[in-house]
Amino acid sequence: MPPNPEATGRRLVAAAELLFAERGIDGVSLREINAAAGQRNSTALQYHFGDRAGLLAAVLAKHHPEIEARRHQLLDEYESRDEPPGAGARRALAGALVRPMAAKLADPDGGRAYLRIMEQLVHRAGVPALRGRQADPGQSINRWRELVAPLLPEVAVTRLHQRFMAIRVTYVELARRAAGPEGKDDRLFTSHLVDVVSAVLATEVSPETARLLGERDSRQATGRTSR
Repeated sequence: MPPNPEATGRRLVAAAELLFAERGIDGVSLREINAAAGQRNSTALQYHFGDRAGLLAAVLAKHHPEIEARRHQLLDEYESRDEPPGAGARRALAGALVRPMAAKLADPDGGRAYLRIMEQLVHRAGVPALRGRQADPGQSINRWRELVAPLLPEVAVTRLHQRFMAIRVTYVELARRAAGPEGKDDRLFTSHLVDVVSAVLATEVSPETARLLGERDSRQATGRTSR
C-alpha cells in the first residue's frame, strides 16, 4: 500500500514539535526529524514542507485555530459584559490571554511541546511563521492588545511595552509548566498565572522609572540634534 501523504505529514509534524521543544528550533537537523518520523525517504520532509520555516509553520498551524477560537470567544464575552475599567476588566483580559494557551497543557497531541516552542519564539523577532499573524488585526492577540490598551497609561502602551511583558510572562510560565511532569491538575496554576498577568497589567510607573525614561529620552534627543 502506498504511503498516505496526510499521515506522513502528521508524523513529521509530531516529530518536529517534540524535537523542537526538547532541543530547540535550531538545535535539531531536518534529517533527524525525518528519521524520528520513521521516513526512509530522506526528501520526505522537504517534499511536504519545503524547509525548516515551512515545518515550523505547520507545527503552529496545528494548534493555532483552537487557541484563536477560544480567545475570540473570551474576548466576545468580555465586550458583551461592557466591563468598567478596573481590576475586574484586567483579570478578564488576563484570562483571555492565558486560558486558551493553558488549555494546551492537557492536549495529548503535542500541546505541551507547542507551549515550549512558543516560549522560544516570543524571544525572537521577525519569525516568518508569525509575521503575517502579527500584522493581521483579526488575530486574537492583536484584538487583545487593542482591548487592553485603554486600561493602561499611555506610556505603558507606547514606550514601556507593558502588554508585551504580559505576553512574555505568559509564554515563559506556560513553557516552564509544560516542561514538567504531566498529569497534574493545572487549574490552580492557571488561575494564579491569570492573577500574575493581571498584576503585570496593573503595574504603575514608578517615579524612578519615569525619571530614567526621561533621561533616556534626553540622551536620544541630544544624539539626534548632534548628527
